[in-house]
Amino acid sequence: MTNWNTLSDADFRAQARQFFEAEYPDDLRNLPHRPIFAEIKHWHEKLHAKGWVAPAWPAEAGGMGLNAAKLLIFYDEQQRLGVVRGRDMGVQMVGPLITKFGTQAQKDYWLPRILSCEDIWCQGYSEPGSGSDLASLRTSAVIDGDDFVINGQKIWTTMAHDATHIFMLVRTNPDAPKKQQGISFVLMAMDQPGVTVRKITTLAGEDEFCEVFFDDARTPVANLVGEIDKGWSMAKALLGFERIFIGAPNLAQNALNQLEQFARGRGALDDPRFRDSFAELALDVEDHAALYARFADQLKRGETLGADVSMLKIWVTETFQKITELMIEAAGPDGSSLGPLQVGNVSIDVLASFYKARPGTIYGGSNEIQRNILSKAVLGL
Repeated sequence: MTNWNTLSDADFRAQARQFFEAEYPDDLRNLPHRPIFAEIKHWHEKLHAKGWVAPAWPAEAGGMGLNAAKLLIFYDEQQRLGVVRGRDMGVQMVGPLITKFGTQAQKDYWLPRILSCEDIWCQGYSEPGSGSDLASLRTSAVIDGDDFVINGQKIWTTMAHDATHIFMLVRTNPDAPKKQQGISFVLMAMDQPGVTVRKITTLAGEDEFCEVFFDDARTPVANLVGEIDKGWSMAKALLGFERIFIGAPNLAQNALNQLEQFARGRGALDDPRFRDSFAELALDVEDHAALYARFADQLKRGETLGADVSMLKIWVTETFQKITELMIEAAGPDGSSLGPLQVGNVSIDVLASFYKARPGTIYGGSNEIQRNILSKAVLGL
């Protein structure tokens, strides 16, 4: 079993870069859509064979056991090359919770199935009327013998139509004095009576999000992770590294590189006004990268990130949107065209990038919520 943390950061980066550049398929780089598992199964199998599916998991759980510095490098190299975000809800979210809060029986059963993608997971959090105010969720779970009986609805459930299982927050005590109390974290199979999945087609024509309806669906009480009525603390525990990775600079950097190629090929950079707009965005991307590096250094030193990390998500998602808007401008009359536009040897789907940038300011805690966090926890307003 390799202890990757004994390598220097430079040596580990070189090995990660060599593997991704040699093994990651060209046709999967910078995909404009979230693929179903069948599209990336061969890539997942390569990662699984190498033991690189779960870089943040401890080695004893089947992961790489990377420290903060190595983990940042791992994801940086993936993002630099446009490695698609696969069906990683199990690896990124439910796996770490089972590792930290689950019973030994849950770890022995679920973790190997997550690594192999024998089970493919989706996240059941948001509900109609309970998005940013997640604690107001109403989907109920009532104990009936050895099972929870679940009724309610989840929405904006990413790739639920391609999932075998769902982890979700449910209300197990409707009489709790505070809405954050009385919520539990449970695991459930999707392929059963009482579970209905309805796809939501996006503006880009993709079926990435779903509504999920529960009508007397069942899951064993043994699939409760952690304590009953204590699921809110579980939900907060999912933040961890997500708070910095969701604000990583590669999203805007890759978009800016595409914009430069496209604008140069279209002659837009000959326009002084366009050059000014491009230069302003380029400076924003550089400033954001410097801010990200500051927070990354905190993690490398073993420090806990403060509430000010919310700045990263706001900055990168709004800059990404501005970049895609300028790309539409560079396309001129073709800016509303569906499908890729050819510029020299480069093919860029301008409209798909624009659509992809829209939900970024909403997911992972809307930017309005992030600004509230900054105003209260950082500025003391």
